Amino acid sequence: MLLNKKIAVFLIISGLLVSCEQKLVESTITNPVLAGFYPDPSICAVDGDYYMVTSTFAYFPGLPVFHSKDLVNWEQIGHVIDRKEQMDFTGHRVSRGLFAPSIRYHEGLFYVTCTLVDTGGNFIVTATNPEGPWSEPVWLPEIDGIDPSPFFDEDGKAYVLYNSIAPEGKPLYNGHRTIRMRSLDLDSLTLGEEEYTLVNGGVDINKEPVWIEAPHIFKREGYYYLIAAEGGTAENHSEVVFRSKNILGPFIPYEKNPILTQRHLDPDRNHPITSAGHADFVQTPEGDWWAVFLACRPYKGEHYNTGRETFLAPVEWLESGWCVINPDFEEVQYSYPISIKSGQDEKIPLNGNFKLIDDFNDSKLKKNWTFLRNPVEKWHTLKGGSLSMKIRPQTCSSTENPSFLGHRQQHLRGSASTLMHFTPKNEKEKAGMLIFQNESHYYFLCKSVVDGNPVIQLFQSVEHEMNEIQSKIITGMSAPIQLKIEARGDSYHFFYAEEGGDWNVLGEGLDATFLSTKTAGGFVGSMFALYGTSSGEESENTAVFDWFEYEGNDEVYR
Repeated sequence: MLLNKKIAVFLIISGLLVSCEQKLVESTITNPVLAGFYPDPSICAVDGDYYMVTSTFAYFPGLPVFHSKDLVNWEQIGHVIDRKEQMDFTGHRVSRGLFAPSIRYHEGLFYVTCTLVDTGGNFIVTATNPEGPWSEPVWLPEIDGIDPSPFFDEDGKAYVLYNSIAPEGKPLYNGHRTIRMRSLDLDSLTLGEEEYTLVNGGVDINKEPVWIEAPHIFKREGYYYLIAAEGGTAENHSEVVFRSKNILGPFIPYEKNPILTQRHLDPDRNHPITSAGHADFVQTPEGDWWAVFLACRPYKGEHYNTGRETFLAPVEWLESGWCVINPDFEEVQYSYPISIKSGQDEKIPLNGNFKLIDDFNDSKLKKNWTFLRNPVEKWHTLKGGSLSMKIRPQTCSSTENPSFLGHRQQHLRGSASTLMHFTPKNEKEKAGMLIFQNESHYYFLCKSVVDGNPVIQLFQSVEHEMNEIQSKIITGMSAPIQLKIEARGDSYHFFYAEEGGDWNVLGEGLDATFLSTKTAGGFVGSMFALYGTSSGEESENTAVFDWFEYEGNDEVYR
């Protein structure tokens, strides 16, 4: 009888163990996995968890950190640069600041390398927890270039490779660059004196390849594989691969490079994905390989406002030992099947069609919000389900920190809206919503006062000034007002609603290409922003926002 009880207990325990095992289930990766302005992705895997970082340029906090258990669902868990003591972006234009981070994990420590262009150069930070806090930056002045990436070899040695100037600083042609490497001392986080050139020019220097950059090294079956972007980050962007039996080279290019590009495809195809490149690889516990990379979704010609986004695609290893990204298709796909062990909830959706509502009931801003450069003072307050914002002299046309809270435009077709309480005291005081690309390319929908009358105004930037497009007198100087900006591919539409009323059109069919990277330049995407300014004059006024709603519905996801 006792033996039977023992057998019964064993069977029960065994059954529990079986039921707790995570079985593989079929799921789908939805591209872009990080929709909107999330460029230059880098990824690493740690014990079945995945961590990813992307560029942020002059926005703050800098370098968002994302976590996933399955490569399907992603959650932002923190930022690498979240303290002014780490670095200050004041004076940086929007598309300067932080370029192309890399994230790696080694013996209990996370490492992120990156470039602060214009002031500072290359640096490395560390953390035991990817959520933070991350260390103060250790600067790497020996690097004359950008896009640093660490590599930890099996023999205990560590290195940093990077894009650098042409040999002896004498380029043979415009865009001639090299991939170079130095050893890294893990105790002091300093670089070795000797510099090694791994790639000169690119795959074939006789063809004058341009802008070889974003290098990463990993080891597989006795080979060191070096992947890098080539061709510039516009429509000619690509990813190429080299390999060597020795970490110091020589690195031989794959004869069928590039391993990823979209530059040869018909630009008039439906729902095009362009500019694919700047990749990083990751391996799943099951042995599958995937690549994260940046790409763009234009709505017309070469125009896109969502910026460079993060995509995922499978990697196939060939019998020859070489690899290819997106092996079964010419076009990068908007979805790929994947077998996963467990899913996770997305607290703030990052891909597909979705609606996001922020009622400002939390004690801190949600991680999707971003400042334009480091806040120099505490000018916003969350209290009682509302966001209060000081009206300050700084403007979004300057290189200072204005009263600006941005949420990325993540869809070609979508909208952002808010309910605002604001009583302007003079014509200089304006508060409302921006759709913003850079200091000289934005539209501003706001409440102000003209000749003693409360008005809703719509402005378009002209260089670093504003040109009024439309203005309407409204009732009630202190009455709340609803504002909405809609993106419809190649046009923006602007609306307002007075208390209890219907939406009224203030501006319709305004040119969206004005905010595209093709027209405005730079490397960022457009932001919907809550914004207020007193236009250079001191003010004691505030604007209060009760809620913010973002909704995106792109045809490709229906």
